[in-house]
Parts: sequence; C-alpha cells; structure tokens
Amino acid sequence: MSDDASNPTVLAAVRETGALLEGHFQLASGVHSDRYMEKFNLLQWPGHTEDACRPIAAAGRELEPTTVVGPTTGGVILAYEVARQLGLRGIIAERNPDGPGRRIQRDFRLEPGERVLVVDDVLTSGGSVRDTIEAVRIAGGEPVAVGVLVDRSAGRVAFEGLPLHASMVLDLATYQPDDCPLCRDGVPLTVT
Repeated sequence: MSDDASNPTVLAAVRETGALLEGHFQLASGVHSDRYMEKFNLLQWPGHTEDACRPIAAAGRELEPTTVVGPTTGGVILAYEVARQLGLRGIIAERNPDGPGRRIQRDFRLEPGERVLVVDDVLTSGGSVRDTIEAVRIAGGEPVAVGVLVDRSAGRVAFEGLPLHASMVLDLATYQPDDCPLCRDGVPLTVT
C-alpha cells in the first residue's frame, strides 16, 4: 500500500478497521486484483467515516457546491457525511430502472445549474462516477468536482476536466481475467 498520497488519519482508519483485504478478487468492473478495499469495514464506524470524508469536504468547500450527490451503495453514506460537514444536502443517484446508467430519483431534484460535488467510495475504472455525473447533468445540475474515499487508479482516471480529490490513493495492481496471474496460480477467486 502506497502511503504517499494518503491522508494519515484515513490511512490509520483503513488499517484499524481491516478495510484493505488481501487475496484474489473480481472487482465490480470485472478486473481481478490481489487486494480489495472493503469500504464497509470502514464505513460502519461513524467516527472513521467522518475522518475519511473530511479531506473531501475540505477540497469541495473551495468550489462552493450547493449539493452533494453519491451513487448507490457506498456513495450514499459518503454523500450524507460530506454534505453534513459542508452544511449542505446530500442526495443519491440510483441505477436507472429503465436502462443503463444512473438517475436522480425518489423526488430528489436539482435546480438548473445547481453546483454539485459528486462523491463515491472506491474509484477503480470510474464507471459509477461517470454515471453519476451524467445523472446530475440530466437532472439539470452542474458537476464541479469529484471526491472519492479511495482512488485505486492512482490518478489514471479523469472526469472531463473536473478536479478529483481522494482521501487516499492506492496504486493496486489489476488484471484482465484472461491475463490474471492469480487465476493461473489457482488462487480461489472472491467476487466482490
């Protein structure tokens, strides 16, 4: 685990809660990895969640958002906590029941041009963040930045010029399933 770009408080919380697991994992994006961030080991603890969200809220504050939006599932907790720290409202982007992507639903609304900080838990490929950005735009909002608890991509994923703020950066190896050394070695696979 690279400690270089990680907030020391967040790094300590990850270690204390056992959130970083080792083994052979298939991530939601379909790629395999030898380590997996089980964010709920951390997010089940309100104090650690508050600490982990503090760097995101601090970075977002400078951009003056009026709302925080996170995708289901882990992004819900982060949207709430970051919004709480900023004194804003936090809403969610859920999977679109009528097709691909996510949508702002449940009678949540964004005003035209409303400034939105998009947050999520663990960034690997960026799919759920991109879907959330699109949901914000469809609802009339204007994304101003992205904040994540953990950036697994180590800065390799970008979002159309939006600033990205991570409480923790981990440069973790990922493998395509047909080129995975863990599969070749017969290490049992856990689907996350």
